[in-house]
Amino acid sequence: MAESNFVDYVKICCRSGKGGRGSMHMHRAKYVPNGGPDGGDGGRGGHVYLRGNHNYWTLLHLRYERHVFAGHGGNGGASGSTGADGEDRYIDVPCGTVVYDAETGQYLCDVTDDGQVVMLLKGGRGGMGNKHFATATNQAPRYAQPGEPMMERTVILELKLLADVGLVGFPNAGKSTLLSALSSARPKIANYPFTTMEPSLGIVPYRDGRSFVMADIPGIIEGASEGRGLGLRFLRHIERNSLLLFMVPGDTDDIRREYEVLLSELRNFNPEMLDKQRILAITKSDLLDDELRQMLSEDLPEDLPHVFISAVTGFGLDQLKDLLWTALNSESGKIAAITQQESIVHRDKDFAAFRQELMDEGEDEEIIIADEDAIEDAEEFDDFIYEEDE
Repeated sequence: MAESNFVDYVKICCRSGKGGRGSMHMHRAKYVPNGGPDGGDGGRGGHVYLRGNHNYWTLLHLRYERHVFAGHGGNGGASGSTGADGEDRYIDVPCGTVVYDAETGQYLCDVTDDGQVVMLLKGGRGGMGNKHFATATNQAPRYAQPGEPMMERTVILELKLLADVGLVGFPNAGKSTLLSALSSARPKIANYPFTTMEPSLGIVPYRDGRSFVMADIPGIIEGASEGRGLGLRFLRHIERNSLLLFMVPGDTDDIRREYEVLLSELRNFNPEMLDKQRILAITKSDLLDDELRQMLSEDLPEDLPHVFISAVTGFGLDQLKDLLWTALNSESGKIAAITQQESIVHRDKDFAAFRQELMDEGEDEEIIIADEDAIEDAEEFDDFIYEEDE
């Protein structure tokens, strides 16, 4: 079986560089009788960064790069020479990547914008040379600081597609057919269940050059939260969608019941997904006459906007796009931004601590440090020095 090109989950080991040690050097020259200490500082170790890149749409390029190591800092030298800084490593990831600690499951950071840079691991600081320790009573110190040690962490990268509209439905509900009819995306379409095995994105053009993004995920079935079918693995890709479009075929025995089953599976996955705006599309409506559509409409939930469509004949597609565009741009304030971090499902489910963490971090910082605790622990490093023979 051919390997899928869509990879939304990888585990990698990251390691920053250690700092170079400071130099313990005494200046000697025949024209300088009392040269004194002139040892330079060590260079800092390389940092490990995550960087959003819109040219990537999966994590496939990281599947076989399981170890990312930054360079070590150079040692200090004579005459106050500072060691070279270690080489920084940048891990390019698609926008919408969430990072967790592989051992604890703790949420670390989130990359949502193109060009966004997040520091995952901080490189060790370089040690100070002996010239920094010269005093009036100790004019020839014969010790210097070692380099700060490196940091190492195994992380899990999970991709959550960023889209405006997410398609939710049972297998063979017509989701892929609709996506191909509204956009240039060409997902696989066939008349058997679970044809769609990986998520797809499509840009839907609208009037006056406007557009929005639609995401199609593999179909879910009753009991998916218990592992049936493909389970709920791909539902993370619609967590950040502003709007959910439920799709139920018009030839279904009970449209309302199928909608409620889909709603129940979403609730089991993440109750917060029910706060998103929802629209119901009854597909394959070219098989229904006006009288039957009216009868079916009377049995649908009153507070749920619905539309009858046929992706094959084009029936109702303009009405559907109008309905989606109006909902996406409504002024009700109920639509969460697709990049809003509070909408993320965290593995540790510690939402209160996560919101407090967001309040503590500055929103205007260009670079976010993802491992603040480890860096704070390193502040005591200045107390450590080592002695070296002349």
